Amino acid sequence: MIIGVPKEIKSNENRVALVPGGAEMLVQNGHKVFMEKNAGIGSGFSDAEYVKVGAKILSTPAEIYGQSEMVMKVKEPLSSEYPLIRKDQIIFTYFHFAASQDLTEAIIKSKCVAIAYETVQAADGSLPLLIPMSEVAGRMSIQAGARCLEKTHGGVGVLLGGVPGVQPANVAIVGGGVVGINAAKIAAGLGARVQIFDINLDRLRYLDDVMPRNVQTLMSNPENIRQAVNKASLVVGAVLIPGAKAPHLVTRDMLKLMKPGSVIVDVAVDQGGCVESIHPTTHENPTFEVDGIVHYGVANMPGAVPMTSTIALTNATLPFAIQLAKHGYPKAVQNNKALALGVNIANGAVTYKGVADAFGLAYVPLDEVLH
Repeated sequence: MIIGVPKEIKSNENRVALVPGGAEMLVQNGHKVFMEKNAGIGSGFSDAEYVKVGAKILSTPAEIYGQSEMVMKVKEPLSSEYPLIRKDQIIFTYFHFAASQDLTEAIIKSKCVAIAYETVQAADGSLPLLIPMSEVAGRMSIQAGARCLEKTHGGVGVLLGGVPGVQPANVAIVGGGVVGINAAKIAAGLGARVQIFDINLDRLRYLDDVMPRNVQTLMSNPENIRQAVNKASLVVGAVLIPGAKAPHLVTRDMLKLMKPGSVIVDVAVDQGGCVESIHPTTHENPTFEVDGIVHYGVANMPGAVPMTSTIALTNATLPFAIQLAKHGYPKAVQNNKALALGVNIANGAVTYKGVADAFGLAYVPLDEVLH
């Protein structure tokens, strides 16, 4: 199979979908790897490193898309890339379709096979290709929140961990999954008083067992969240419903309960956000204010630490890419149920129910597309 890797063009997105070691493994397995010029430079990988392991460097995204049977990316295609995508071509990346009707319609129209990292799901319910970036984003959410709380960045001027004689800040984390547990770990390590919310009682028991004493677990419901945001200097949105739009658990009216200069970091923004007042921002302009509350809505947070993020991501995606390259799309997804759940759109049909429901589109089971 011919695998192509374009350079990411989303604002300040420095990750790349394949490290040189991954390219080498694909080449060793008899596949061709085409890298766009300087695709890996933002993550610290030169074109020479890819050439050394047998990959070929192409100059433009049009060449990559035009010659590749499978395109591996990090972020969803942007509008300039839509016309380059071909029928039956595999696009393997983070899509987050439920957050963008334009993207969804463009991919349907292209009749390509869109396999979304974020909905590849193992038998135990875990999301192996989302976990590494959720780990990064969860930890970064506290870094970003701590920075935004500084007066020079529009915040109230609070140090998360406090100092002797001064109380630490309160942090509320809505969602106890991978993002939430990593955010709680960092916030607690800095000395903040942390409350973490989830609707799964078994998950709360687990969190209660593994978290330090300055982390309190609470059932997620409107009243508990309302009370928490009233006291919190930092609120982290960490809710995920795989492939579907995130529910608004922190509502606009709750902002009035928060102290001016408090900060919200919504990691779920790429799925529409679990904070009603959030909208996507960029690394260049990461924040905005609503009702005196600083909102941080960068949708590709791990892109700011590309060396760590790229290696973590490709550790997870490469085994699936090798299966797709070896067997082709139909056989690979028939052999691997986790990978089959990653197929969101194929040949013009929406094959993931969460995406269909988000926009009122017809849902077609993948089996019907394959036969």
